[in-house]
Amino acid sequence: MNLRSLIAKPLYGAYDRRLLRNLDRTLLPHHVGVIHDGHRRFARAEGLPDFTAGYRMGMAKFVEFLQWCDDLEIQAVTCWLLSEQNLERPAEELAPYFDVLIELFEQIPNEAVSGDLNVRFIGSLDLLPGPLVEAAKHLEDRCSSGSRRLTIALAYGGRREIVDATKDLVAKLAAEGVSASDMASHVDADAIASHLYTADLPDPDLVIRTSGEARLSGFLLWQSAYAEYVFVDVFWPAFRHIDFLRAMRDYTRRERRFGK
Repeated sequence: MNLRSLIAKPLYGAYDRRLLRNLDRTLLPHHVGVIHDGHRRFARAEGLPDFTAGYRMGMAKFVEFLQWCDDLEIQAVTCWLLSEQNLERPAEELAPYFDVLIELFEQIPNEAVSGDLNVRFIGSLDLLPGPLVEAAKHLEDRCSSGSRRLTIALAYGGRREIVDATKDLVAKLAAEGVSASDMASHVDADAIASHLYTADLPDPDLVIRTSGEARLSGFLLWQSAYAEYVFVDVFWPAFRHIDFLRAMRDYTRRERRFGK
């Protein structure tokens, strides 16, 4: 450890404690969405031997993040770990990440939060390899009764979700005998929202994206219409507790207007 690190570590610790002490917990978000971006760029920047090392560090950070949310009693977290567009990457890049995800899903019940976790997956899991889907389903089965909600988006696309919700709504109306000429009168925002993947969750209050990218890239497009956003410069594997607390602090200082 160099001299700069020796000096910085206690300063960061003091700053972290001050942030936590001054945080108004009555104003914290109930539902946080996270876009975990920057694993591969982190691996390149740090000179890691391959992307897999960056993926593993990112998933270790994911488990830490769940604990941070548990410490602040945040009731719902939705994490985007794989987009539908990510599946267009070369197989040699995807296979190691799939392996790391399987390891993560086996690890979560043992190391994440207080055991009070309810896990559900959203997205086009049918596009994923069998072992990964099996690991996801196994995690859902093991963590199905907790009061804190963890939603993991895999092979997820926001536009596809809205299309799927609309199709499900139309199919339901048709099954109920609603005629084609009357169907449009039954389609409104509430009806579509009731068929989204996250219909049983409140909309996210805060969305965090790492790596310096200031865009949603299709994450919870419908649900995040009135969310607050925090874009953090650091890559996800380097995301610190201080960065988390700053995001929480910034959220508590904002006046939510919900489009008004």
